[in-house]
Amino acid sequence: MTQNKPSMSWRAKDDIASRTWTGRKREYDLFKELTVGVIVVGVLVVSLSAIFSSPDEPSVTLQQWSQQAPADFVTTTVAELAGTSDTAGYGPPYNTTADATQTVGPIDLQSFSGARLPIDTAADFVTGPLAKLPNPPAALAVWNNATPEEQTAWATAYSDAIAAAPDADPAQVADGDYGPVPALASALKEMAKAGALDGVIQNESGFFNTDYTKSILFLGDGQYFVGLANDAHLTGDQWGMMNETGNYPGQSWLWLFSFWYQIPAIGEAPNADVIVVGLMLLLTLLLMFVPFIPGLRTIPRWIPLHRLVWKDYYRKR
Repeated sequence: MTQNKPSMSWRAKDDIASRTWTGRKREYDLFKELTVGVIVVGVLVVSLSAIFSSPDEPSVTLQQWSQQAPADFVTTTVAELAGTSDTAGYGPPYNTTADATQTVGPIDLQSFSGARLPIDTAADFVTGPLAKLPNPPAALAVWNNATPEEQTAWATAYSDAIAAAPDADPAQVADGDYGPVPALASALKEMAKAGALDGVIQNESGFFNTDYTKSILFLGDGQYFVGLANDAHLTGDQWGMMNETGNYPGQSWLWLFSFWYQIPAIGEAPNADVIVVGLMLLLTLLLMFVPFIPGLRTIPRWIPLHRLVWKDYYRKR
């Protein structure tokens, strides 16, 4: 005795996808729609770009810094020679300064990569560029022939003297034993004013170079660059990560990163960056494993907001 099976004709008849459409029809040119869409969107993008332009301001240069804030430029140069600047004490990936890394308990994430981008602030920002001048200053030979202890003593003494001077003005520093440091700082300032320092520092890695790391670090060690960021509301305590210059909104998807820095207990912590990265990693993992976490994965059943979004689907169902 054989078992009756549904015929193929019955299956085809019952299959909605195989039914012949009997409703209204009209011609549709997909290529035409695509062409019109691309042209319209293209015209809108070009027009709006021409009207509103870009909110970005011109790049800040070392020449601009030395011309508009010469005292801050000299003060920062001395800090680079003394090894007391932010870059000099940053730690990996720029140097191996002791006790400089951000840690969470015994975990030292910052040291994992090592000094991958080694930077000697005195050599890379000051003495190295001065050595490339057609006529290097005589003070450079005095500095190079001195011992590390003498170099540190000279630079530290001059840095302290600047801090004690009226308005922290290098021009009003009291007399003292500063060695060749004042002459080196003055020579670098004149080199920067002439526009030569930007090219020398940026081209240290090769003729065709798009790596501005050293220039940005040198700028960031001073107060001039920080002041520009503060005026444009771009600093961390101003939600700067999600702002553009002026009144333009920036990367709104970065708001969650900026949010954690606004919490004093996190933003003022010495290892704030590691804490924020750890929190974001934890939240990302939590989002990834939502389908596997009991209780959390059933929230949509308790609060069925998705039914409001797909109300037509659930009404028919």
